[in-house]
Amino acid sequence: MIEPTVTLLPQAPLAVLELWGDPKPAAKRLAKALGHPLPVAGRWEGAVLRLSPTTWLVEDDTAAVAKALGEDGALTEVGGGYARVRIAGAGWRALLMESALFDAENPAFTAGCTATTLIEHVTVTLKVESADACLALVPASHARDLIDLWSRAKVLAQA
Repeated sequence: MIEPTVTLLPQAPLAVLELWGDPKPAAKRLAKALGHPLPVAGRWEGAVLRLSPTTWLVEDDTAAVAKALGEDGALTEVGGGYARVRIAGAGWRALLMESALFDAENPAFTAGCTATTLIEHVTVTLKVESADACLALVPASHARDLIDLWSRAKVLAQA
């Protein structure tokens, strides 16, 4: 039975961090500013999620990141363009499988992991927060539709 809760969270600062040229010097400065290295593919650490070889999402305050970045990349605020949806509780993995192209039920997809996938034609970035919760970063224009999809899927599973 699918029993998770689906909660639309308040908006929060979110920025795309892109590195260009030789990323190594900037990565060293950013690691010092963050207190940890930039995450590797498919992982998140602290407030940073890896999206691609030279792209990350940075949650929360980005002042230290902007300062450390210098001229080696760009930091673009995108928080208003994304809705943060927390799916928590038993069955969160099964719920994410509704209309998805990603195997959220894979036990290797665990706390600290991220994935960007299509769910119901919408590109969604998933951040596994714990064994019982996942944060979905959804384009704001599609958030209501996905929340409705997940709500209908919960009702049908309980019928």
